[in-house]
Amino acid sequence: MLASEAESSKGVGSTRMPTGENTIATKTAQRRKNRDKQSLDYVLRSGLAGGLAGCAAKTIVGPLDRVKILFQASNPQFAKYTGSWFGVVTAMNDIYSQNGALGLFKGHSVTLLRIFPYASIKFLAYEQIRHVFIKSRDQETSIRRLASGSLAGITSVFFTYPLEVVRVRLAFETKRDSRSSLPGICKQIYHEQPPLPSNATSTHASSVLTASPSAIAATTSSTVQQITRRSGLANFYRGFTPTMWGMLPYAGMSFLTHDTAGDWLRHPSIVEYTTLPSTAASSSVEAHKPAQLKVWAELLSGGFAGLVSQTASYPLEVIRRRMQVGGAVGDGHRLGMAETTRAIWRERGFRGFWVGLTIGYIKVVPMAATSFFVYERGKYWLGI
Repeated sequence: MLASEAESSKGVGSTRMPTGENTIATKTAQRRKNRDKQSLDYVLRSGLAGGLAGCAAKTIVGPLDRVKILFQASNPQFAKYTGSWFGVVTAMNDIYSQNGALGLFKGHSVTLLRIFPYASIKFLAYEQIRHVFIKSRDQETSIRRLASGSLAGITSVFFTYPLEVVRVRLAFETKRDSRSSLPGICKQIYHEQPPLPSNATSTHASSVLTASPSAIAATTSSTVQQITRRSGLANFYRGFTPTMWGMLPYAGMSFLTHDTAGDWLRHPSIVEYTTLPSTAASSSVEAHKPAQLKVWAELLSGGFAGLVSQTASYPLEVIRRRMQVGGAVGDGHRLGMAETTRAIWRERGFRGFWVGLTIGYIKVVPMAATSFFVYERGKYWLGI
């Protein structure tokens, strides 16, 4: 009887006293559970993971990004390299011979300054918007994922677009004697003003000769307002409209494709080959958290997401680049989205909207793969 009681007490003790490994796993799961997605702690951690992911991705493709901008914006010095399979390599070699290795990363400091808040806001916005749109597994639909990604992309680009314009303008410069500092390029963009139309000038001159002083003052004020309304801080939002339209398919398709590819790679038939068992949910507390994909699988899903999103949004990206460098070429006339579209069509036809797409793939696929990989691993390391 004593023996049976001992066994009974031993059995009860075993259920009440879990092993050390299970205790640690349970506590870790509980800590992750306690981090509500709308809490400041979760926002800061997800923002940090997103910012680091963006910086890592942009650093890897820095030289390709420089050449891509030169191609898209139709830089006269590099127009001869477009349309050739070896044009990218030749252009990079040309930049290296003229400006050294640093020339391949011109504007990269501004890129990092922009990409950290951009990626941080994009990823944390996606987490927050997704939390609102998708509250359960039953709501995991393609439309909700697409909408969450699109809104996250628009949110991030709205707050960081001026830095993107500065980065593009720095990358657009190719001559050694035309290098601009960050403050210098900001001043140049700020003070750029579109030329006054010739008919407006003649009308203004004739009105000055015939009108009364009060009419002259009114005409002058109107003219100044027309100019200043399209200069100053507004210059830092050149190309913002096509950027917003382009971000809808780009960010939306990026997150949608990545999440969908992640679901495919976690299919029960192949899950043992594609995931890390040690990162699987250790208890019912965090059963909603999927296991981390292996390195190759995570890079594959991220790269595929970059391929799809780049294809969906590339024509709008070309239009945006041309609008962003509008003050650096020609007479400084600021082209609207429709006018820029007509100019590209007039110059190169349909193919003009796909100039640099090859380098776009070469750049975006590893960039997206790196970005999603660092973000997913960063979230895991940070306990979210």
